[in-house]
Amino acid sequence: MIEWLGSALLSVFVWPGAISGALLAWFFMWLARKFSARLQGRFGPPFYQPFFDFVKLLGKKTLVPEGVSPALFFGLPVSAVIAMVFALALLPLPGNQSISFAGDLILLVYLMEMPALCTVIAGFSSRSLYGQVSSSREAVLLLGYNLPFLASVVALAVQANSFRLTDLANQPWTPVHIAAALAFLIAVPARLRTNPFSIPNAEQEIVGGAMTEFNGTPLALFELAHGLELVALVGLFNVLFIPVIANHWLALLVYLLVSAVLVILISVVATATARVQLSRALRFYWGWGAAAAVLAFVLALVL
Repeated sequence: MIEWLGSALLSVFVWPGAISGALLAWFFMWLARKFSARLQGRFGPPFYQPFFDFVKLLGKKTLVPEGVSPALFFGLPVSAVIAMVFALALLPLPGNQSISFAGDLILLVYLMEMPALCTVIAGFSSRSLYGQVSSSREAVLLLGYNLPFLASVVALAVQANSFRLTDLANQPWTPVHIAAALAFLIAVPARLRTNPFSIPNAEQEIVGGAMTEFNGTPLALFELAHGLELVALVGLFNVLFIPVIANHWLALLVYLLVSAVLVILISVVATATARVQLSRALRFYWGWGAAAAVLAFVLALVL
């Protein structure tokens, strides 16, 4: 019991949780910004810029808008970060096999929804018109991108007859994985609020979106939660769709390479596309997203 508790604490605080998750978040955020800048003919930021931005926000005085609950103002970003740290700890990434139990996939999906839910509540509670518009867009968009995302995960769970992450990770590759991976990747840009689905945080239209009134430490934590969400998404993709490799060091290298490729692909799509309207985003997800979801389910039930 004590040994399991020690391993669990390492998973939460060291790998792949808080410390490693934050470092990877800043690295992936830099990689996305750097690659996007190079595509646009700019030099882009140095690799330490996301970390410096985080520290700079921590050093600024936090101003709570009049009429806004301080408990919500500070509690929402803290909740988002904590949820993503525990979500990372659940992922059976190379070197992390300590936290695994029946139904951990359900808990993981719930935890990964927390940043979006906290963002929606933050925008509505900020008493800012821009924040409320952003939150309403995020709430509506949730109904679109969660269809292919949840379908991809559940289809693999149906095929494996298990909601345990390690069981899904050890499943042999089948056509179900192809359809599920397509549905998963379709959902990623909207979950990360990048082009062409950066509708909730369209700075040209609604300033800073749901974060318009946030500043200082709460804003820094929301930015960190967003980076951890990126790490969790690429980590979950690795768990679900990359075959398990026995050698831990080789598996870790493959995980990092696949994650970097995914981040670059997300950056390419974001740079090469323009923001679409909310109605078009919903039509896309309830059209192509639903088609990929149905295909994944049908294959999971037939094969």
